[in-house]
Amino acid sequence: MSLPRGSQRLLAQLEQTAARALRTAQARGAAHAEVRVDHGLKLSAQVREGAIELLSEAQSAGLSARVVVGGRVGTATTSDHSAAGVEAAIARAIELAGLGEEDVFAEPPPPTMLARSWPDLELFDGAAARVGAERAARLALLAERAALAEPQVVGSGGAMGTRSVQHSLLATSGGFVGGTATTWIGLRAHAVAGLGGLRRSGHYWSGGRHLSQVEPPEAVGREAGRRAARMLGARPIATGQLPVVFGPDAAATLIGLFAGCALGDAVARRRSYLAQRLGTKVAGPKVTLVDDPLLRRAAASRGFDGEGLPTRRIEVVRHGVLRSFLLDSRSARRLDLRPTGSAAGGGGLPHASASNFFMAPGRMTPATLRRGIRRGLYVQALMGLGFDPGTGELSRGAEGFAIEDGELGHPVAEVTVSRNLDELLLGIEAVGRDLSLRGAVAAPSFRVDWAMVAGT
Repeated sequence: MSLPRGSQRLLAQLEQTAARALRTAQARGAAHAEVRVDHGLKLSAQVREGAIELLSEAQSAGLSARVVVGGRVGTATTSDHSAAGVEAAIARAIELAGLGEEDVFAEPPPPTMLARSWPDLELFDGAAARVGAERAARLALLAERAALAEPQVVGSGGAMGTRSVQHSLLATSGGFVGGTATTWIGLRAHAVAGLGGLRRSGHYWSGGRHLSQVEPPEAVGREAGRRAARMLGARPIATGQLPVVFGPDAAATLIGLFAGCALGDAVARRRSYLAQRLGTKVAGPKVTLVDDPLLRRAAASRGFDGEGLPTRRIEVVRHGVLRSFLLDSRSARRLDLRPTGSAAGGGGLPHASASNFFMAPGRMTPATLRRGIRRGLYVQALMGLGFDPGTGELSRGAEGFAIEDGELGHPVAEVTVSRNLDELLLGIEAVGRDLSLRGAVAAPSFRVDWAMVAGT
């Protein structure tokens, strides 16, 4: 897919700016330099009760540089792409390198490892890029109208349409040059349902790299309204050790916590409970966790990483066994492993990051996952910050529905779900087939043998 001429010209300008920065860094004595240059456009239209509440549009520009001088690292950023601005930023980076301590792990990847080509991942959509404030506001208004039309919905928490266009270029003194152009468009609605004096809110969003990936605004609004209405009358359930089914949103939250523990930086610093677990069981045998940066039109896809290394699909966990961490060059050296093309932070301090991280789907329907559960809990959302990545201890607020004889019962709120994440993932008994790759982290529904539910 060829980019519009305007995008091609902008990437060419960013490449010239990066080349100027690299020449300056090398002239000032840098043994290695990495430069990332960015240009972004963001638009947001927020509506409430049928009226536009806020319209905003912003343009951003940035340059970040990392230099290595005598084994010491310095970084600097600027929003000034002029020759003088670039010169000043590189001078600051060189100066800061001189003040730092030698870093034996700062060596960049060898040029032979750098990406020379990468696939077109279709991350730019001209139709999405052309969405303006008027259309974004109209989509939000349609979503809000649909939410308010749902039975038992008595108010709106607002709706928002967003659009962003990003152009970025990474260049290194090792010979790598790679540019990307991406778009993102999103739509979110928030509804308030009421019954007597009771109030419950619900929200739903849809988004994608391409305009065609966004659900119709009426569907977004209706789902927000339905989610709010379904939670009317929510109440805690009795405290106990219960079988739990996690719905896709809650499951994705848990998988995201695991992804953070699989990052090389956390592992190398022993701030992850996975630090000594490579090659061992970390989940039930039905669990396969994948990091795939090469998915077309996906939220976190990338053809090369923040160091210019090629990216690839990685099975982090296969049938419950931990097979790989996600590593940039620095964390790979600390662990005596090979980098996995998982670096972020190009032009700054590189660090490992996940891309499109998801649990592979199983074969069961959501209803089948509940079968055989006499009394349990279906969790549709997890809230709070109760997680220790070093130990895996987990305690989060939750809402969802009681499970009674395999069926969804009354809505549940104001409960806490607790268990060590390691034990919880090892306790996964069944995996659903309802995977939807909307965001950068995704999972289908799954059932665990038990979790501690604290309610009344």
